[in-house]
Parts: sequence; C-alpha cells; structure tokens
Amino acid sequence: MEEVIEKVAVKKKVQADSSQATFVTSGPVPSSSMSRSVTLLFSVACGMSVANIYFAQPLLDNLAREFGIDYSIIGSLITITQLFYAVGLLMLVPLGDFLNQRRLITGQMLLSVIALVMVGTASTSTVLFAGIALVGLLAVVTQTLVAFAATLAAPENRGQVVGVVTSGIVIGILLARTFSGVLTDFSGWRSVYLVSAALMLLMACVLFRVLPNNRREKQPQQLSYSRLLRSVFMLLAQEHMLRIRSVLAMLIFAAFSIMWTPLVLLLSAPPLSLSHTAIGAFGLAGVAGALGAARAGKLADGGYGQKTTGIALTLLLLSWLLISYIEQSLFVFILGIVLLDLAVQAVHVTNQSMIFTLRIEARSRLTAGYMVFYSIGVASGSITSTYAYAHYGWDGVCLLGASVSALALLFWAMTSRVKAMTGNKAGAK
Repeated sequence: MEEVIEKVAVKKKVQADSSQATFVTSGPVPSSSMSRSVTLLFSVACGMSVANIYFAQPLLDNLAREFGIDYSIIGSLITITQLFYAVGLLMLVPLGDFLNQRRLITGQMLLSVIALVMVGTASTSTVLFAGIALVGLLAVVTQTLVAFAATLAAPENRGQVVGVVTSGIVIGILLARTFSGVLTDFSGWRSVYLVSAALMLLMACVLFRVLPNNRREKQPQQLSYSRLLRSVFMLLAQEHMLRIRSVLAMLIFAAFSIMWTPLVLLLSAPPLSLSHTAIGAFGLAGVAGALGAARAGKLADGGYGQKTTGIALTLLLLSWLLISYIEQSLFVFILGIVLLDLAVQAVHVTNQSMIFTLRIEARSRLTAGYMVFYSIGVASGSITSTYAYAHYGWDGVCLLGASVSALALLFWAMTSRVKAMTGNKAGAK
C-alpha cells in the first residue's frame, strides 16, 4: 500500500513540475532536457570536484610525518574539511536559486584551483589546514551541479539523472584514494593537489562552454541573500521528508567515513604495510558498489524509494561483518567494501530523488539543507573513527560503524510510514 501511495505522489509531482517553468534558457542544453553526454559531463565534474576533499585520506600518514601531527588527531584534517564543506553548503549552494548557475559553478571551480595550489605548495601545517579548509568550502560546487541537473532533467527522468550525477560524486570520492595513492608513490603527495588544480581549470573552461545560460524570470518578491539563507532552515522546519532523509544521510555517511578514514592507518602499518598505490586501489572496489546503486534513482522515479532504502540499510549493517575480517581475508574485506558503498550510494540517490520532488523553485536550498547533515556525518565519522582506531584497533572501528548502521536502520523503520506526499503540500507554492 505504501508503494502505491508513493507512486501516486511521484506521478502527481511529475505533472506539477511539467506545468511550471522557472527559467528562460539560452545555451546548448534546452530546459527540462539533458542528453546522456551532458549528464555524464555533470557526473565527471561532480566527481572531480568532490575528490578534492578526499585526497588527504590515504595521505594521512605522510602528512602526519611531514608536518609533525600526531596520529590520534590527524583525522581532524578531514573533519575541518567537512566542517568548511558544511559552511559552503549553507553559504554558497543556496545561491543556485538566486544567481546565474553557469557563472556560479565556473567561478567556484576557478577559486578551487587557487585553493588546491595553496595546499600543494604548503610549507607549514597552518597553511596546509587553511588551504584544506578553502578546498572544502569550494567543493560544494558539486551540489550546485546536482541541483542544476535536477532542474534541467525531464520530470519523469529526474531520479535517473540524479542517480547518474550522484554516482559521479561517490565514484569521485572513492577514486580520489586511487588517484592520490598512485600519484603520491610516483611523485609525492604535493603532486596530487597540483595535478587536480590543472584538471579543475580545464573542467571550468569546458563547463563554461557547455552549461546553459539560464536567466530566471523576474519574481514579484526577490529574496535577499540573508532571507535566502534563512529559507534553508525554514525548509528543514517545514518539510518532514527533508528532515527524515537528512538524518538518514548523516548516519549513512558517518558509517561511510568510519570505514574509510582510518583504513590507511591499518593498511600502511605492519603486518600489511601496503603502498599508497595498493591502498588507493581499494577505492576501485567501492566504485563497483557505487555503480551498482545507480539504478536506485530509477526505482525512486517508480515509487519504490522506501523499499529501496530499507533493503540498502540492511545491506549496510551486514557489510560490517565482512569488513571486520580484514586481517583474516582481504577478499572478504573487499566484498564488504562493495556492499557498504552499494548501500550508501543507493540510500543517497534515493534520498535526493525524493527530496527534489518537494519544491521545484528551491532545489539548491533543499540540497544545501540535506547536505549539511551529510557533512556532519562525515566529520563526526572521521574524528570518532580515528580515535576508536587509536584506542581500540580495527575491532573498535567495526563496532562503531555497525552501531551507527544499526541506528540508521532503526530510524528508517520508525519513520518509514511517512508518505512520499508529506512534503507536497507546499510543492506548488
């Protein structure tokens, strides 16, 4: 019965979206339509941008040695990145509902180039931390791209488009470890950030040529910047589904970060003593899981969002059993990685597909509110997992991750009766 209600809500929202226009568009991509090539370009751009804040994870041991940072607190580098990412979500992403998105996206990417060069040339820990903070602040361009893609996509295919674009984000997070590890072994950790700066510059130029130049029709009451920011919190207060899906995002990405952040400390130490290239290769296993979850958006389009979420959260909890066998069998551990990333990506894609049906005129702000909880989850997962590893070893990390995953499943079970139509009451306003 729940799936039937959800399908009806999705169908009614598609019809509502089709009858409303917010933009006047000039450029290569027509409004409410995205070709496969443009969708893939969005996906690649998102992956490149978000990778910048995850390059440091497999480099934590290198950075700790070079800058004299203790292992028990090196995880704070990731935490600072995520905290500034959260600031960017609140301060920058809502501008996507206010400014020309082509200029906003390419402008943030150009500023990211400067921040990456700052990290790559850092001579002190102060400069390193400052540069990392700026990288995190500006990496939120990924979320502006996701919201823009949701706006450009045809309503009946929105979940599928969001799934492909969001898959690029998760793949970027995972391949960041492979990219970072290989470059570090060949030419040192600084090359990671300098090469990324060059690639970001190239992508900014491509996007400026490809992105449509959307001009909003003048609104009777144009929001000021301060009111725009306040409206993010108003959306969280008004939209019950947004709150539920945001809490789920916080919990699943806390679990995600709990596994990935301290992993390099275990794999680089005896008895495994793996190289950075080998450590980075574990990200390839996660990519397989992320690709497998790309269909979740299409399932959400069909009204199966709740069922997909429940199955994925169950798999997330089960994955920790396999992950705990890392010292007994790397093969079993890799299966656990695939399962964990499959589950996290499936829930994440479903979350975004469902919240984008709430307010078509506020998708950037919906994204901002939702992703703040993502950042809280990643930041808390990073700092608690390195503490757990330092004091209780890998078993402590697995127990922590399984506990958070169980909490996510319990929360979903308690709130799964909230219908997809909950937030639609204001959708046409």
